[in-house]
Amino acid sequence: MSNQKSLTYADAGVSFDAEAEAMQRIKTLVRKTYRPEVLSDLGTFGGLFALSEYRQPVLVSSTDSVGTKLMVAFKANKHDTVGYDIVAHCGNDIVVQGAEPLFFLDYIGTGKMNPIVIEQIVLGLANGCIDIGCALISGETAELSGLYTPDEYDLVGTIVGVVERDQVITGEKITHGDKIIGLMSNGLHTNGYTLARHILFDHCKYEIDTYLPDISTTVGEELLKPHQSYVKLILQLMQMCEVKGIAHITGGGLPANISRVLPDGCQVKIDKNSWERQSIFSLLQQAGNVEENEMYRVFNMGIGMVVVLAPENVDVAINICEQYDAAAIQIGQIVPGKKGVELCP
Repeated sequence: MSNQKSLTYADAGVSFDAEAEAMQRIKTLVRKTYRPEVLSDLGTFGGLFALSEYRQPVLVSSTDSVGTKLMVAFKANKHDTVGYDIVAHCGNDIVVQGAEPLFFLDYIGTGKMNPIVIEQIVLGLANGCIDIGCALISGETAELSGLYTPDEYDLVGTIVGVVERDQVITGEKITHGDKIIGLMSNGLHTNGYTLARHILFDHCKYEIDTYLPDISTTVGEELLKPHQSYVKLILQLMQMCEVKGIAHITGGGLPANISRVLPDGCQVKIDKNSWERQSIFSLLQQAGNVEENEMYRVFNMGIGMVVVLAPENVDVAINICEQYDAAAIQIGQIVPGKKGVELCP
């Protein structure tokens, strides 16, 4: 009989014990997000969700990742906000079409299962889901030794929502003379981090805990501010006035994202001086010597969401935003011209 050691999955870098501990830690967090329509529990092969009665329900879905913002979380060893980021990002992506979020699914791939880190990630996911009334119905946590380093992980999320067919927001009703209000962001959200990290860490040689006097915070604190969620605000706005079009300002900035909701023959003129952008954008532009057009193409520049309304609805919309403690301001209008966005001056 051979004296050779009998190898186990743990010897290859995968721990069933660590996985079991992680699942035990997150059970309560996940169950707090459940809605009455959830029919399954943590551990089933698939999440079960009983769709409530709708006349003509249209399911709206979106998938995204946190991107290289995760690398900031690794540096800071802070993992309780990136889960919120992905829920907020995905929720914003479907509410622009009028959808109420129903349920969320996550995928975490990691080099080494760390139950404490997994618990922190799921805490952020759960908080994000609770904030928008969405059930964290299912997910996958995979220990992929050799694909990621032991301290790395990837985080991806999928959201599914629903809207009545006759209430889907498509942008087709947008016309000349309509106004655009911008909902302020609280920073970078989850886009532009590859350039931001290059400027702050590689070019400026800052550390994660370097204090930034102009911003009154550290690099890590600023870059890990959670992606702002506009879901509840937008759903309320839809109840109070006609919303013709909405754009979530993510990768591609204001020009690329507003263009996605415009009908042919409609051009947007944005007044860049109508709002005061946060200090982080000025810091990045100056420290990296980044051209103005590049800044507006990479970053949200202080505007996290734009809403297109008829002129008579602007004051109503801004008042509703204030009730939700969301800063909103008219930043532009729709004019005749080639479909696209012009940044003025």
